[in-house]
Amino acid sequence: MSINHQTELPWIAEARRHIGLAEIPGKQHNPKIINWLNTLNAWWKDDETPWCGTFVAHCCRVAGRGLPQHWYRAKAWADAGTRLQHPAYGCIVVFERKGGGHVGFVVGQDVQGNLMVLGGNQGNKVSIAKFPRSRVTAYVWPSEKGKASRPLDSRYKLPRIQMAGGFSSNEA
Repeated sequence: MSINHQTELPWIAEARRHIGLAEIPGKQHNPKIINWLNTLNAWWKDDETPWCGTFVAHCCRVAGRGLPQHWYRAKAWADAGTRLQHPAYGCIVVFERKGGGHVGFVVGQDVQGNLMVLGGNQGNKVSIAKFPRSRVTAYVWPSEKGKASRPLDSRYKLPRIQMAGGFSSNEA
């Protein structure tokens, strides 16, 4: 599948705009992350609180896609649209991790079949990181204005992305 600016999913286009955006350690906070929290009516105002759900919520909101009631909880995204049996380019993916969950968007796979995930709070920044499929608890296609929707069949053919390094290990 070839992805370009004309065929890119709007929530993925929004997510890609923020690659590299990082937390600010200490008392200061990244103003962009704080703006997302304000727009989503969060009651906390820092970038130390896990913000992977905030990032997914921001991207889906901008694209007119539905949000779960508890959008800030990674595992809440498992019920935020149409469940898929297999990953599709642009789907939401929910992971298990020690102490909670993690959420992001599938944007590809490596030659071993590991998922390449575009997400927030991956190494304290927005990045594409490698995840083993064994951690996946759900693949979800986001709802469109409250209505169920499904990916095009062509989106199940994930682009191959080769990335040096190991699996993501810092998502909290």
